[in-house]
Amino acid sequence: MPLGVVVRRSPGVTRWASWNWTATSVLPGAASASWRELRRDGDTVEFHAATVPLELHGAETEAYLHGLTAAVPSIYVVLRETSGEWPIEVLLATASPYEAQDYTDSGEEIVEKVPMTRGLTAWVREFVDMFHEDEVFVKRKRDKARIDLKDDGIGDPRIGKPADVYASPALKRRRLQ
Repeated sequence: MPLGVVVRRSPGVTRWASWNWTATSVLPGAASASWRELRRDGDTVEFHAATVPLELHGAETEAYLHGLTAAVPSIYVVLRETSGEWPIEVLLATASPYEAQDYTDSGEEIVEKVPMTRGLTAWVREFVDMFHEDEVFVKRKRDKARIDLKDDGIGDPRIGKPADVYASPALKRRRLQ
């Protein structure tokens, strides 16, 4: 599904950042756009920055289900700083909180959490209902090999008598003096 990403540019609150860029909303089914101005309120401007495809995969349904059960179901928008005409580039949008977390690991991308619209929530939920299969928990069985039958260290030819097998190094030092 094509998903338009709305990015807000507002004045920075510190002297080190002139502008603050944040993803504020998504537009499901949007046409392609490149930094089209949507709304202006003084110095704060909202842009339809880009339209990216929102792809859902059958193997990721557990992640989508996790995102849908959150207090506010969200889309995660991944942004990257660039040195082009616009200082921010929209990389992708995903419904998977697990994939979004992977992008936060490097620290080079900005990941914004944007609430899903009701229609988008219904679309993702329908996909999950269609393809999700719960994994059955299977308890691992222990090996039947008996490891208590072998005494490690016993039988070492360097040890003179059986009493020395469990002797501490301090005891051995006292015997040598």
